[in-house]
Amino acid sequence: MKYRAFGSTGRMVSEIGFGAWAIGGSWGTVSDEESRAALHAALDAGTTFIDTADVYGDGRSERIIADVLAERGGERPFVATKAGRRLSPHVAEGYTKENLIAFVDRSLANLRTDCLDLVQLHCPPTEVFYRPEVFGALDGLVQAGKIAHYGVSVEKAEEALKAIEYPGVASVQIIYNIFRQRPARLFFREAERRKVAVIVRVPLASGLLTGKMTRQTSFAADDHRAFNRNGEAFDKGETFAGVPYDLALEVVEDIRRLVPDNVPMAQFALRWILMEDAVSTVIPGAKNPRQAEGNAGASALAPLPDETMAALRALYEDKIARHVHHQW
Repeated sequence: MKYRAFGSTGRMVSEIGFGAWAIGGSWGTVSDEESRAALHAALDAGTTFIDTADVYGDGRSERIIADVLAERGGERPFVATKAGRRLSPHVAEGYTKENLIAFVDRSLANLRTDCLDLVQLHCPPTEVFYRPEVFGALDGLVQAGKIAHYGVSVEKAEEALKAIEYPGVASVQIIYNIFRQRPARLFFREAERRKVAVIVRVPLASGLLTGKMTRQTSFAADDHRAFNRNGEAFDKGETFAGVPYDLALEVVEDIRRLVPDNVPMAQFALRWILMEDAVSTVIPGAKNPRQAEGNAGASALAPLPDETMAALRALYEDKIARHVHHQW
């Protein structure tokens, strides 16, 4: 496992992290036992960055992480969580100092710690990024010792650019993968200039970029890949990166021809992301130890050749960009 600086925080983190959405919910049935085993496997492979949220399984993900870390003891990895999506309705007016304190206190209890490493606003309405008082409240939580750092998780590149105008924003979490290449245009350069950490989520486009899905693949009713394809529950860009499923399957076959022999496509797709120096860590999910170990293995792959990078860029421009580029 290789490690990268996490922005200006002074922390180093594994370039392959552990995305803990799947062990919380909305990805079909995952037992607590398998969830714990997946997290143990990731940590055994050198992962030192875990990303979760207070709404993943209504706190289940946070509590599983706390259990595993208590079992292991020793040096604690960097654990990032998120706050805001507990609001109902999820509106900008709900991002008050009082609500943020309540969300943070709940996560402190779930994760069994006195100070959270990183709290991220969880894809808030765009208007929140134009409310300095929200970021002032987060500054207050740092001053109170409840959180060490704060950041944002965003849907759109424009939201990311607005967020990093606030000097306290230590990190931005954003979707970036072979199907969603826009963040590399402007946002990554500005994040580097400001020494803001970049966390990449949905790196495998909800599993499409593993190369294992077909038109016959079915998903459980409680899996967002079944119920959110058109944004019925949350932003549709979170499911299959917003790319029409049948088109994505066609492009996956084009990508497959670029993958070296004996390299899993998932590792290839993760290594593509790691070619970007602005990226601090990538957070693929894992529902079992095999997936966690496979994800971690991407860190050991050699850099992708220039001609491969050019071919993947051309595929995006020719077949994918018109469906996603100007939406996110």
